[in-house]
Amino acid sequence: MKAIRRFTVRTVVPAPISALTTLATNLRWSWHVPTRALFESLNPELWDKSRHDPLAMLAALSREQFQELAADPDVVSRVADASESLEAYLAEPRWYQGLGAEAPACIAYFSPEFGITEVLPQYSGGLGILAGDHLKSASDLGVPLIGVGLLYQAGYFKQSLSKDAWQQESYPLLDPDALPLTLLREADGTPIVITLPLPGGRVLRAHIWRADVGRVPLLLLDSNVAENDDAARGVTDRLYGGGGDHRLTQELLLGMGGVKALRVHARLTGTVAPEVFHTNEGHAGFLGIERIRELMDPSVTPEPLSWGEALAAGRASTVFTTHTPVPAGIDRFPRSMIEHFFDGELAPGVPVHSILDLGAENYDGGDSEVFNMAVMGLRLAQRANGVAKLHGVVSRGMFSGLWPGFDTADVPITSVTNGVHVPTWVDPQLAALARERFGAEVLDGPDWSKVYEVSDEDVWAMRRRLRSALVEDARLRLRASWKKRGAADAQLAWTDAALDPDVLTIGFARRVPTYKRLTLMLRDPARLKALLLHPEHPIQIIIAGKSHPADDAGKKMIQDLVQFTDDPEVRHRIVFLPNYDIAMARTLFPGCDVWLNNPLRPLEACGTSGMKAAINGSLNLSVMDGWWDEMYDGENGWAIPTANTGAGNEERDDIEASALYELLESQVAPRFYGEVVAAGAGAAGPSQPHAGGLPAHWISMIKHTLAHLGPEVSANRMVAEYVQRLYQPAAIAGRAARADDYASVRQLAAWIERVRPAWSGVRVDHVESHGLADEPQIGESVLVRAHVNLGSLVPSDVAVSVVYGTAGDSDELGDTRVQALDIVEETGPGRYQFSAELLIDRSGNFGYGVKVLPLHPALANPAELGLITTA
Repeated sequence: MKAIRRFTVRTVVPAPISALTTLATNLRWSWHVPTRALFESLNPELWDKSRHDPLAMLAALSREQFQELAADPDVVSRVADASESLEAYLAEPRWYQGLGAEAPACIAYFSPEFGITEVLPQYSGGLGILAGDHLKSASDLGVPLIGVGLLYQAGYFKQSLSKDAWQQESYPLLDPDALPLTLLREADGTPIVITLPLPGGRVLRAHIWRADVGRVPLLLLDSNVAENDDAARGVTDRLYGGGGDHRLTQELLLGMGGVKALRVHARLTGTVAPEVFHTNEGHAGFLGIERIRELMDPSVTPEPLSWGEALAAGRASTVFTTHTPVPAGIDRFPRSMIEHFFDGELAPGVPVHSILDLGAENYDGGDSEVFNMAVMGLRLAQRANGVAKLHGVVSRGMFSGLWPGFDTADVPITSVTNGVHVPTWVDPQLAALARERFGAEVLDGPDWSKVYEVSDEDVWAMRRRLRSALVEDARLRLRASWKKRGAADAQLAWTDAALDPDVLTIGFARRVPTYKRLTLMLRDPARLKALLLHPEHPIQIIIAGKSHPADDAGKKMIQDLVQFTDDPEVRHRIVFLPNYDIAMARTLFPGCDVWLNNPLRPLEACGTSGMKAAINGSLNLSVMDGWWDEMYDGENGWAIPTANTGAGNEERDDIEASALYELLESQVAPRFYGEVVAAGAGAAGPSQPHAGGLPAHWISMIKHTLAHLGPEVSANRMVAEYVQRLYQPAAIAGRAARADDYASVRQLAAWIERVRPAWSGVRVDHVESHGLADEPQIGESVLVRAHVNLGSLVPSDVAVSVVYGTAGDSDELGDTRVQALDIVEETGPGRYQFSAELLIDRSGNFGYGVKVLPLHPALANPAELGLITTA
């Protein structure tokens, strides 16, 4: 018989150890090793049974066990110490508190998924893990961030394999009361409900749950509210589930509902409203519409703004981050669907045609019938970025249609390379070694060079311990997977000896879209087998990853790979582990000697999995894509060569697979097993695959990787960059926009309304140069004069400049610099002469051109309006 209702009853913890409840509900425990160790010490058996979930473990303890713990002075003392540590962490000034008054008082960070801990399964892959790491590092740095997302009733999905190796999905429902969450309530205990009007007179209601991520609150909206109709209750059923109306309603709740949730949270807690809004990918873009609605609503803004004024005000304090390098990865909805949802009470007073214009693909190659969420995100934010240097280049090219006439390099999308939260992803054994030798500050700071002081013997012994832990964990997971596929215990004795703690171990784990090429390693099965079974230099590969439930091509890749791993000849050397999650990753990243990544370049936005491996001393073997393109230096791993762009798909994969095999055969494996020196007296005998020696070059690469990549791939570095380069400027611009009852944005909007229609009358009539010798030399100057017709505009509306550099065969300028031209005189109605002395600073083919851009102090970038005139 099935229960008709299910709820979780939380245990009452005795007063002497009551702080355990707070310690269990603040997710700092997920990265704070001492707190995790405290919970484990209370009952190691229950800790394992609860899958390292503090709340679940507390719920499983009996009243007698609690009384026994509360009567133990040592336990009481350790709980008190942990509680004091958390209180100090939450209250003490940190890095951010030293930035001064210009730093924003609060930043709202919107994301469709957050990967913080496996206990709160609200993530599918890299985007969510990145968002979780962003919150954790913001907490560690003291950044006053507040996260906003959705609470999915079934998370993403749990993955298993059928007998024929086809991915199977299951969606176990989550009980919010059993999660480290608190329901937001009014003072009288009534649950907060926010509402969104839907077409047909329907209403979408949502509760707000709060998770505490250290110092950072995370608000998660939940539509599973009794007063909702069945369709509305299912809006937050699962991450990236459904399509069409369902997906659009999710994104409306995330964006517009998320802003409403922030307003409620500020009212309940008395905290300041966010000064900066960070839109992490286009899914949350409707937050900008809700902010515009507020500014146009006389019940919210006493002197309401017009559409143009509200748009300018919202843009000033909004940051947009794009994570996708391919148009197919962007959510696009039929324009008619957007119109259907907004042609009612969802955003009263906001012109629907203006909303539609925000997401319009009204550029060459665009589809006039769709509404593009990333395009809307860019148009609603004054500052935008990609997530690696190469991804910034790709993004500027992908969205260049929004800035016609501009060189791709001038498209106003910058980049902040992603990072990973070191305390979460560095193995506790490695962290303990660093603390023991050098103090805790080493892994928290920008200098990891003390790793060079650790002996080769200790480094190699540590790597072997981490590899052994991975092998042990992988064997258990492998056996469980085979049992789910129908194998009997009597058939699984071989899993006890699968993998080898003394064999070079390669890891590959990520989502499984086709561009990540999970099966590139299978291009030549015989050659792969030879690598796995090499008599002197064997390798072993541990693979994990989920394919989207609707992606049959990705599922087929998993099936092909698993069928290869099922071969009795190699199944002890290559395994696929289902249900990849944070818990598996904690062992997988540290235990691998090499992390493999072979996407189609340049389709990897960043790819932070290799970063997590690097901070544990693993070496990367990767295509030059994402973060690796900017951080590979020849001694921290290997670069897989990329086939020429002219090659067809099959030929390209053959070429790059062959390059991968060649690197493994001739460089990676021999270096791991060879080039040895005699081990010192401190070497641990069984910890080397070498008879009495250590691989000196390999160990030097480990030390180099830790010393150089450790600080660079840290999410602390990433968050600090966001603060300094994006959040602070956005806060300053937002304050200026709000000053004097939005006087500056009212003026800016009026200026834009005047300049935009007049821009078609701007042209460069003539450019001339004087003083150029017959054979010019470096150091000489030339006087450049530009005669510009501004039409109805005036010189203060524009910036006229000369762009100069090396001229290519087609006269395209490269390695350019820009010099402003000063106004000299008015030469007629609307006509002006601008000039400047231009220094010739290079030899070879020198060239220049002139450009005219709109100029206003409230613009963050001269390309912002997408208006330009060139000659």
